[in-house]
Amino acid sequence: MLFKIENLEIIDAGAEGKSVGKKDGLTVFVPFAVPGDIVDVEVFKKKKGYAEARIVSIKTKSQHRVEQECAHFGLCGGCKWQILDYETQLKYKQKQVEDAFHHLGKFEFSTILPIIPSKNRYAYRNKLEFTFSHLRWLDDEDMLMRNIGNKLETNGLGFHIPGKFDKVLNINNCLLQAEPSNEIRNSIRTFAIEHNISFYNIRNHEGILRNLIIRNNKKNEMMLILSLTEMNNKTKLLLDFLVVQFPQITSLFYVLNTKLNDSISDLEPVLYSGAPFISETLDGIRYKIGPLSFFQTNSLQALELFNVAREFAQLTPKDIVYDLYTGTGTIALFVAKYAQKVVGIEYAEAAIEDAKYNALQNGIHNTVFFSGDIKEVLNENCTKRNGKPDIVITDPPRAGMHSDVVLRLLEMEAPRMVYISCNPATQARDLTELSTKYFIEKVQPVDMFPHTHHVENVVGMRLKT
Repeated sequence: MLFKIENLEIIDAGAEGKSVGKKDGLTVFVPFAVPGDIVDVEVFKKKKGYAEARIVSIKTKSQHRVEQECAHFGLCGGCKWQILDYETQLKYKQKQVEDAFHHLGKFEFSTILPIIPSKNRYAYRNKLEFTFSHLRWLDDEDMLMRNIGNKLETNGLGFHIPGKFDKVLNINNCLLQAEPSNEIRNSIRTFAIEHNISFYNIRNHEGILRNLIIRNNKKNEMMLILSLTEMNNKTKLLLDFLVVQFPQITSLFYVLNTKLNDSISDLEPVLYSGAPFISETLDGIRYKIGPLSFFQTNSLQALELFNVAREFAQLTPKDIVYDLYTGTGTIALFVAKYAQKVVGIEYAEAAIEDAKYNALQNGIHNTVFFSGDIKEVLNENCTKRNGKPDIVITDPPRAGMHSDVVLRLLEMEAPRMVYISCNPATQARDLTELSTKYFIEKVQPVDMFPHTHHVENVVGMRLKT
């Protein structure tokens, strides 16, 4: 502790889920505080103009503070806003978009529409990733039990403790995914311990069980991808156990990963049992979801997001649409029946193969898909071959669009553009560049991730005349 601040009033919700107080010109970031709280804090880091602190005691609770529902709150690192009532969460997500556009982008307009709430506030995720560890995080109760001589089970399966690459919090009950997600994960841990299957040691790079991915769809069909360092009789026994114990698992994969990192995007998952994919249906369109496929994590809210994008696009049957960062073609196929043609471009070749499959199985024949670096694929030959776009829909990753892509869009001068983003700050940056030729018609925030500070945002633009 550097020093203590008493009676700090929390006045705002800031970046990364931390709340904000101010004292004598010093901005103080405090996790697990709520705007309206008055707290005593310990400052553990101080830089010029700001400090980071932890709560020592809450003197006055905010009227917006609610009791957390998750037993892992505070350690897990996720769902940091679950102590904030939902209406206030929406207020600060709306403010995040407004701040990005008015302060970062310097846009002067008042067309930011009220944020669309999430239909589900828990059990909304269709994908969760967990990590095995031979040495789980021990909480205060664990330490007490160990100190009085009790033997503790140290193998854990859960989420990384924030800032601790080698520490995993064992998760008993996560509220973000529908059952039997928790039952499956807990059964795997129990079975592995009982059968002495080693959990991974990330420091020494030893052990067999590394990661677990659980995916589901609205029908609650489950896909599991178990990441292992080797396949042997014990791991085969575990996979057989899952097949028998959980008929909801309609797609069971394993992947062998002996690399020094946990990523499996460059590895080939092996189908052990069931179908090679699960499917999700949005607005009558059926999407294939494989073990490595990208799909919007909140399926129900994805429909809301895509509806907004389609509305902002103002499609006509004569329109040629370019869908950049198309992924597995989710948005491209969603808008295809309202347009003459849709051109989807995506970096990952495997995703483009999924997009082509999705188009074929839905009987959609007015789409074409290309894989490669967007700034290179989106060239003059592309527009000559496929036609000049009437509408561009772009949904880049958090880092936003490469500056070369922005320049190409300015050169192409599509009459209308829709920009979807999970990061209003980088979106505002890109829109500042695009504003030399485009004006913003509408801005629509959408809440895809309740109890977090993350917000999705859709912007409709029109070419200046």
